Amino acid sequence: MQQATAFVNWFRNSSPYIHAHRNRTFVIFFSGAAVTEPEFDNLIHDFALLKSLGVRLVLVHGIRPQIDERVLQQGDTPKFHHHLRITDALTLQYVKQAAGLVRVEIEALLSMGVSGSPMAGAKIRVASGNFVTAKPLGVLDGIDYCYTGKVRRVDAQAIHQQLDQHNVVLISPIGYSPSGEIFNLSAEEVATEVAIALQAEKLILLTDQACLSPEDNTPIPQLTADQAQALLARAHELPEAVARSLNAAIQSCRQGVERAHLINRHLDGALLLELFTRDGIGTLISSTEFEAIRPATLDDIGGIMELIKPLEQQGILVKRSREKLEMEINDYVVIERDGLIIGCTAFHVMADDRNAEIACLAVHSDYQKGARGNRLLAYLTQNAKKRGIKRLYVRSTQTVHWFVERGFTPCDIQDLPEPMKSAYNYARNSKVLCKPVD
Repeated sequence: MQQATAFVNWFRNSSPYIHAHRNRTFVIFFSGAAVTEPEFDNLIHDFALLKSLGVRLVLVHGIRPQIDERVLQQGDTPKFHHHLRITDALTLQYVKQAAGLVRVEIEALLSMGVSGSPMAGAKIRVASGNFVTAKPLGVLDGIDYCYTGKVRRVDAQAIHQQLDQHNVVLISPIGYSPSGEIFNLSAEEVATEVAIALQAEKLILLTDQACLSPEDNTPIPQLTADQAQALLARAHELPEAVARSLNAAIQSCRQGVERAHLINRHLDGALLLELFTRDGIGTLISSTEFEAIRPATLDDIGGIMELIKPLEQQGILVKRSREKLEMEINDYVVIERDGLIIGCTAFHVMADDRNAEIACLAVHSDYQKGARGNRLLAYLTQNAKKRGIKRLYVRSTQTVHWFVERGFTPCDIQDLPEPMKSAYNYARNSKVLCKPVD
């Protein structure tokens, strides 16, 4: 029974993310090495699950080890300069062979539907095509890269048409020129340019290892694009593959992609844990702060009600109707974490514009050890200073000590300003505290 309860709780907690991800476009990059490993079947199952939940999927795969294998079989040595392959005419033949083979293998796995398997009933249609126009990289540092190219244009309209028909779009790291030439491309670059062209909600980069802090070798949960750029400046301290993915994430976030994720593909289920749990398991990169305090809007009412409901049931907060929240929404401030409301409070200014009441201060139980209550209180205090408020009041039944520890002192009900005095609920018998605004 305990296991069943844990499953139900997990499923319920994942529902906000299921709603948030439906009909959103995700571009997912994975390396050619991932395709060769036995665990790749599990990754395919996770792709199928995302598709069944309404995510619009674009998959971009790499082919580097498959090309290397063919070059070595011919007794030759793969040639690179600055981590980019030099693709001569013979190597280009290996590129085409590798791209075709990997694409067909992925299509076959996405086509599975054996009864009793995770793919049963999936019926996934896969669309591939000449979506990427490329141009030659040319000569750099005196090195002719031959048929190694770079993305010139992505046919976003054609990709959107396929997604609108509920197809999964599969893109190989090759591009075509208007003159009919074929170019070998960086898979990370293709994924980045595709995500930017589609203005995708997410670019997900399945890396060969986690993004770790150079200081203490611990996972980095989140970064802004600027913080990621500072980390990339220390690229010599990062694995090459992580540095490439970090660069792709920065570029995409600075050109319109809402979120980029670096996820260690070797952790089974990491993709699902990153997308459907509160804290995820990878590294999230965003153009703005992942978690921020801001004024509430009408769109936040559902999240606020969900947040304060348990506290109302415990008698910690006064029950508030949706109508009351709608009327007072301009008084509310929320902490938003990746689209979810994890904290809120209200700031009711009195008619005299000299006094204000702090109400409905709540932080989600999973985030109460991160000083978020302090941040909300500091935000309101700063707002009070800007507005010339002289005194802050609060009514509380069970969190009196928390406010006392932050400079509030008890005061008499008769000393309350109107309308707090007339609205005081003697049956609730709340303690009243106040604090001057310094």
